Amino acid sequence: MSETTPIDSSIPSDLDVSSSDELSNDIRLLGHLLGEIVHGHAGEKTFERIESVRQLAVNGRREGHSAVESLRNALSGQPIEEQLDVIRAFDWLSLLANTAEDVHVERRRRYHRAARSSPQPGSLDATFERLARPDVSDARIAEVLGELQVSPVITAHPTEVRRQTILDVLRVVAELLDERSRHDADDPATEDIDRALRTNILMLWQTAILRLSKLRVRDEINEALRYYPASLFETVPALASDLEAVAAARFGAANVDASTAISMGSWIGGDRDGNPFVTADVMRLAVGRQTHVALERHLSTVYRLSRDLSLSARLITPTDELLALADASGDDSAFRADEPYRRALRGMHARLHAFATAAIDPDIDDVPGPIPDVRRPAYMTIEELQTDLGVVEESLRSHGAGDLADALVEPARRAVAIFGAHLCGLDMRQNSAVHEVVVADLLTKANVNANYLALDETERVKLLTTELASPRLLRHPNAVYNEQTVGELDVLDEAARSVARVGKRAIPHYVISMAETVSDVLEVAVLLKEVGLVEPASESSTGTRPASAQLDIVPLFETIDDLANSAETLTAMLANPVYSQLVGSRGDRQEVMIGYSDSNKDGGYMSSQWNLFAAQAALVEAADDAGIRLRLFHGRGGTVGRGGGPAYQAILAQPAGSVDRAIRLTEQGEMVAAKYSTPALARRNLETLLSATIESSCLDAEQLGAPNSAFTTTMQQLADTAFGAYRSLVYGDDRFVDFFRSITPTNEIAMLNVGSRPASRKKSLAIEDLRAIPWVFGWTQCRLMIPAWFGAGSAFESVAQNDPDAANRFVQMYADWPFFTAIVNNMGMVLAKADIDIGRRYADVLVEDDATRNDIFGAIEVEHTLTRRWHERITGSPDPLADNPLLARSLRNRYPYLDPLHVMQVDLLRRFRDGDDNELVQRGIQLTINAIATGIRNSG
Repeated sequence: MSETTPIDSSIPSDLDVSSSDELSNDIRLLGHLLGEIVHGHAGEKTFERIESVRQLAVNGRREGHSAVESLRNALSGQPIEEQLDVIRAFDWLSLLANTAEDVHVERRRRYHRAARSSPQPGSLDATFERLARPDVSDARIAEVLGELQVSPVITAHPTEVRRQTILDVLRVVAELLDERSRHDADDPATEDIDRALRTNILMLWQTAILRLSKLRVRDEINEALRYYPASLFETVPALASDLEAVAAARFGAANVDASTAISMGSWIGGDRDGNPFVTADVMRLAVGRQTHVALERHLSTVYRLSRDLSLSARLITPTDELLALADASGDDSAFRADEPYRRALRGMHARLHAFATAAIDPDIDDVPGPIPDVRRPAYMTIEELQTDLGVVEESLRSHGAGDLADALVEPARRAVAIFGAHLCGLDMRQNSAVHEVVVADLLTKANVNANYLALDETERVKLLTTELASPRLLRHPNAVYNEQTVGELDVLDEAARSVARVGKRAIPHYVISMAETVSDVLEVAVLLKEVGLVEPASESSTGTRPASAQLDIVPLFETIDDLANSAETLTAMLANPVYSQLVGSRGDRQEVMIGYSDSNKDGGYMSSQWNLFAAQAALVEAADDAGIRLRLFHGRGGTVGRGGGPAYQAILAQPAGSVDRAIRLTEQGEMVAAKYSTPALARRNLETLLSATIESSCLDAEQLGAPNSAFTTTMQQLADTAFGAYRSLVYGDDRFVDFFRSITPTNEIAMLNVGSRPASRKKSLAIEDLRAIPWVFGWTQCRLMIPAWFGAGSAFESVAQNDPDAANRFVQMYADWPFFTAIVNNMGMVLAKADIDIGRRYADVLVEDDATRNDIFGAIEVEHTLTRRWHERITGSPDPLADNPLLARSLRNRYPYLDPLHVMQVDLLRRFRDGDDNELVQRGIQLTINAIATGIRNSG
């Protein structure tokens, strides 16, 4: 075989749409270049082995199976050093294929826009076309556009196993592929691009895939902040501007302000639930770094404007307000005497620099950019800068320089309005079990009540309500508190300092994990009162001032039981006289978070999805009865088992009224890079969220496909039956924990240097205490993926046996009910990725007890067959991805890269567990975990 033979040159044409398809050509090119590099640097023997293994995998997939035995025979007996090269080669192939797919999606989007094709679902254009109907008024649409609040929240739950270094190189590869598509094959520029691609792939091959050390929270903070200069600073203001333009042009609403339409959030540095490494110092670092990134952007923009806007007063006549800014700037240079914009902006830069000096923590960062030549008093708030930029903008328009205002100043003013001094809101989160212990400690040391933990719920609520109404604080400077209390109060003190330094937008929410009762919420209010973020009611000469809060207190309902009781809990919260005042101080709006991950781990996919839906409908009704607005915060992950799936369809599938102009949702793991690494990706994903939120807010229940009573009754039956089947497998057999720990590399995942958070909330092997991410991640590695489908087949079968009309009703529900359509389609996506043959290989080699393996894996196999059969019957297609041909092709193209990785991972795990703790064996396991996650893409 010659040196130039590409690794994937024999990808068969039946895996592609056509031999001339641009995506296929890109993947072939990248495989060819990687093949050259492997051949030249790892040797012909390694290259030949990689190619022969890949060909076996391709042929197996052509025949409809994973060729596990053939691959095992081909890979057995290799020295570990050669195995590592094989693993790395398939990992890079997957990463490069992913990159080519991302480039292709954006390329096709541009093509359709240029060709003026029908707008794609999920785009703003498609949304406004759908809303062009007589029963949706222009006034309603304009109102919604002006009140939109869509907030993606980046969380510290990383299944993103790629290093930032690698992401940076892949970004260059993507840019080169995109540029290459603009040139003919015989263009000399194409040869230059190919050489650059080869250089960057060589860089990848000689770069370590794995980190040497585990990520710290500070590393997670810095990595998340990279997405702002990479895409968000450009994309978020542009989308807000587009919304305002549409509101004016299409709906006659010229005064719409869409600056709050998208507001980014973060949990990184504020989420303490189960993460002992998030401390007061870490929170200080998070807020400090966010402030630095925001003000660095604003300072550089204002400084650039002070250089660019060289307009002369000899040629134009600025407004009096602009001249006043120039005169107050302190810039008396004779060279700028006739340049009022430059003088005004130099003064503005000096005031912003002074503001940044006070806002940026000197122990974390220096004030960025050049030191001003003039000295001016600091802005008191960042909104003052926004006002001054508005003066500049209006002055430019007054003398015919509106184009300059639109191109240079309006984006700067909008960025200040959106990102402020805070950049993004940092949420605090802690478990309710921690709060009650801290409150008990405070009450004991304050001689208020020494038996708080022994009180029932009614007594707790009464005591906490009394404390909230009292101006007296519980904390005493001479008291000696337990270590946990000291740590929690330190974090709250730091939060209060952050709000004082940067503003209320810096810490906008406090999320309570595992919230179950009213006391869980009131405990947080009491703790916030200790640091001044909640203020009790007070009397003054002007009357009674009600209690108030400077941030939202957000209960997170996670388990199936907590979701079922969530509306009752919300009603009781809002009926509490003191807490209702806190809600009133927040604009009569209550935010509630619902947890997809833990509800799924608790009750399985079907039960979780239905209970989430039913809880939202009940919460909306409870909020309406109380006369307050509800905002739902969706705790979604990347995988279907954790609430993942297409966001547009997911939002439209929610109960009517649950998406009322506002929605928050988490962005986790590898999905952050997949959605926000480039402006094009960020634009597409944020536009999708906006479009779905607008549609959900403007359309009524009937237009959104609200279910009839027969549908909901059937869905309840399905959920109850699926719950029983899932609980019987996961919690009904004492051997299941050992089976799970054996068949998945969950214990070995802890060796992988990804996130800072421990895998379990407690030092326990119980499934209940395992975090949802390693739970899903582990099942993905062995390709069984039971969190996203197990129990569904039994549910369909059982309900159909007891109701002769049920089978036809399932088909009708799939056709007419968006919620059920999304459930079935998302389940199909996972069924397509699941592979029983590969899962059986894990079970046969790694589960030592024959009876355990036969019983539990046998149950999984039977359920998988049943679920696949019912999925085909409901959708009418044997292909679980019939509704998603692009994903189907993507999976077919990547299976030949995944199958050998699974075979090698199983053998390496067996070696390691048998006592071979060779460092290279451990590295091989880590590399396969990384590579399989890369190939699956949304893995955690």
